[in-house]
Amino acid sequence: MNHRTNCWSKHMFLVMGITGKVGGAAATHLLAQGKKVRALVRDRTKAASWADQGVELVDGDWNDAASIERGLEGVDGAFVMLPPIWTPSPDFKEAKAVISSYVEALGKAPVPRVVALSSMGANGASGMGLITALSFLEQGFRDLKLPISYIRAGEFFENFLYGLHVAQNGTLPVFHNPTSRKSAMVATNDIGAEISALLSGPTWSGHRIIELGSMVSADEVAAQLGDVMNIDVKAVSIPRADWSDTFERFGVPKGQSGLAETMYDFVNAGGTDLGVEGTEHVLGTTAARNVFAAARKAIAA
Repeated sequence: MNHRTNCWSKHMFLVMGITGKVGGAAATHLLAQGKKVRALVRDRTKAASWADQGVELVDGDWNDAASIERGLEGVDGAFVMLPPIWTPSPDFKEAKAVISSYVEALGKAPVPRVVALSSMGANGASGMGLITALSFLEQGFRDLKLPISYIRAGEFFENFLYGLHVAQNGTLPVFHNPTSRKSAMVATNDIGAEISALLSGPTWSGHRIIELGSMVSADEVAAQLGDVMNIDVKAVSIPRADWSDTFERFGVPKGQSGLAETMYDFVNAGGTDLGVEGTEHVLGTTAARNVFAAARKAIAA
């Protein structure tokens, strides 16, 4: 085992969630820097394209501390996140189980540094909806004596990609109200870049909180979508009474959109605005139009 560790541990980083948007972006940036990447995967076939790029795949699961521990062995740093769940149990037992696995594994296999994906608003006391899971993550890691950076990301521009299909008539329906009000937003590519920079950059001690994103309004997102589609697009607030029906159309099971609705109420009340005391701030550099343009190009291909 020592021989393998000595050969492979040089600049090897564990990336959780590699088959998703954020984990995939983090792995892409690390590989572009010539770093070695390891990924914990449940289904190797879904990660085959990563194996082709030289990523070392470890069989395992978010809920299995032993497999996470295997993934952590000999790495220089780890990126961890929670699986995104739009309809969690009311007590967030799914997130709590994953957090417990991480805490156990990191206790047994401490690594030189950890980057954890959190969210703007995770500092809230209550009424955060889905963001509550990230608040539990930060609280769960609080007693770990490791260098940890929490990336509190803004809302993903990718969340508006449905606009490429529905905005043909010139309107982008949004949960933001008013549409002119700015809140923190970011592209997943910028999150991946920041994860990569933290994992492979200068060391730090203790726990850091980094707010990542820019203050952007739904009006601005709609205008940039319009630029890409070559039509005028206006953001239109979905009436609050219609939210549950709208989430159903997005595929959320009937009667299970409460936490998602609460989250957008929280966003609209300023709960995810940048500038929380005691945090660092990194500006996003990828605009919404870049995200829309890339997605449109991918669809055309």
